[in-house]
Amino acid sequence: MIYQVHDWDDAYANGAHIPDGDDYPARWTDAAAQFRGKHPLTKIADGDLFLPQKAPHGLMVFIHGGYWMKTGPSVWSHLAEGALMAGWACLLPAYTLAPQARIFEMTIQVAEQITLAAGQTAGPVALTGHSAGGHLAARMICDDGTLDRSVTDRITACVPISPLSDLRSLMRTAMNDTLHLDLPEALSESPALLEPLQGIPVTTWVGGSERPEFIRHARLLADVWAGLGVATDCVIDPGLHHFNVIEALSRPDTPLMKRLLSYSALR
Repeated sequence: MIYQVHDWDDAYANGAHIPDGDDYPARWTDAAAQFRGKHPLTKIADGDLFLPQKAPHGLMVFIHGGYWMKTGPSVWSHLAEGALMAGWACLLPAYTLAPQARIFEMTIQVAEQITLAAGQTAGPVALTGHSAGGHLAARMICDDGTLDRSVTDRITACVPISPLSDLRSLMRTAMNDTLHLDLPEALSESPALLEPLQGIPVTTWVGGSERPEFIRHARLLADVWAGLGVATDCVIDPGLHHFNVIEALSRPDTPLMKRLLSYSALR
């Protein structure tokens, strides 16, 4: 089947193609506030670190999305619940949003917070993120020194959810009026165009009812990195869309969470 995008803005418009899509931000904000009311947090720079009641088994990192332009950790606090129930600490990094920052600057900020949080928690590190956060999660394990080896040697899994893995297509959208992506930055910040670190299993995870572009990006990253020697998988979760594919993070026994945390027992 021939695939070609004619309307790049519509190709990346999620809410317009999800039933009651406009209702989700309020739901997330409310769920996150309720979660924070029950679980105190520790600030890591501008990020939020949640700790289980006992010494954590490891550190899970969830990096939020919003096309690098919207939201922040406080909107997604509830997605730390699955990690806490499994006995893991969970970091939700913050990063300066566009247009105040370029994407390469966000990469640096997220890496700094992960390094700080890893210094405060023992054990394995598992990385995930959603959409633009999926991009940043994958970006953390590129073999260019983004994260120090003292941290990357502890990473047992990377599960980018609905990731944006080749940023060149985003240059075709109206969002680029805010992102200010140029070709050099798109090339240097696209995980699918970079060398991955070896030895870290990578699973891209995407909803089966997502926009075709997100499925393409998820497959692209898994396929390219498999060709570079990394153990990869691409899971297309049937029936899920861009806004509910992340809900599995709030429970410890879901296939998504098992994929994210189970590798720690094998390393």
